[in-house]
Amino acid sequence: MTGHATPALRKTPPAAGTTPGTAQAPPAPGAAGPAPRRTALLPTAALILGALYCLLPVAWVVVAATKADDELFSTFTFLPGTGLADNLGELTAYRDGIYWKWMGNSVLYAGLGALLSTVVSAFAGYALAVYRFRGRELFFNVMLTGVLMPPVILAIPQYLLMAEADLTDSYLSVLLPLILSPYGVYLGRIYAEAAIPAELVEAGRVDGAGEWRIFTRIAVPMLGPGLVTIFLFQFVAIWNNFLLPFIMLGDDEKFPMTVGLFTLLKQGASQPALYTLVITGALLAVLPLIALFLVIQRFWSLDLLSGAVKS
Repeated sequence: MTGHATPALRKTPPAAGTTPGTAQAPPAPGAAGPAPRRTALLPTAALILGALYCLLPVAWVVVAATKADDELFSTFTFLPGTGLADNLGELTAYRDGIYWKWMGNSVLYAGLGALLSTVVSAFAGYALAVYRFRGRELFFNVMLTGVLMPPVILAIPQYLLMAEADLTDSYLSVLLPLILSPYGVYLGRIYAEAAIPAELVEAGRVDGAGEWRIFTRIAVPMLGPGLVTIFLFQFVAIWNNFLLPFIMLGDDEKFPMTVGLFTLLKQGASQPALYTLVITGALLAVLPLIALFLVIQRFWSLDLLSGAVKS
């Protein structure tokens, strides 16, 4: 035993993949250590650019709606103006408030049309997912061809059909073509196949429940998130729809907001003062969509929590 104290050895945790207590060889000279964690800059930058690309026009509309007639083309693009209150007053007073008539028509077309389309999609999607019948896949494939067709191809045949039924220039001429949505039926079937177990339907039948009761008491609550999604998609599509009402309607009292703002924009070529009304109307037209999404997002969360089924 010597008089020199033995220095304490510093214990280090074993390296990954080794057994505790075994000797570990020192790292080789020049060997690279664990790579530092790097932030994914490229995906983050792409998301930021995408958000700016989508939000920049909205920001321009918000700022331009605050400008008076003499400020719209003479001030910096993103410099707020002082004419928002005047623009709202002029828009409300224009032709005895016809803009709010257009807004009410848009709420009618989009709200009732999306509701009826969601109901039809729920019935059709559930039937295609649960029942087995001859020609089911053929019907579904033919239905999907409607998703691939652009609306401009269907607008003229729809107008001719409505003209034969003497329904043109009426509210029904816009509502009826919107009730059947091929994309809504597709979403309804896909979601019904994933959310409704076949065993649950059979158990309801064994317990003596009829098909209607199974659909309303079992299927519909489980289809909640899917139906909310279909309603939201249809509402936004109908709210922004321009071609169909533009072809079907001739009375500007029945115009939706999109066609009404288009007529204002055309008149702005000879009356530049109407440009501020068009921009202010476009800003107001975005607000119901934002409010709808915020409200429906709450029901999305509730439906996703309440629609789960333990297997």
